[in-house]
Amino acid sequence: MGSMITKTGVVKLWWKNPKRSKFGKFLDREGITQNEFASESKISKRTISTLCNDSTYEPSPKTLKKIMLGVKKIDKSKQPHDFFDI
Repeated sequence: MGSMITKTGVVKLWWKNPKRSKFGKFLDREGITQNEFASESKISKRTISTLCNDSTYEPSPKTLKKIMLGVKKIDKSKQPHDFFDI
């Protein structure tokens, strides 16, 4: 269930979404699924989906802390400004 067929019959793969946020692109590059990150970071799958697909989303301070704890396990050099305009 990683693809969909558009009205024109073109197959679109969800991981090739050109509108992915910086955070979503980071997970894609690292080969980490949204479900894996949600489970590891104790953040809901719905919130992770929003983080990955809505580049204007600004997480609450509590959620941002959880996100960054999970991100630091993957890449210690990453900072909130690498993903969010805050």
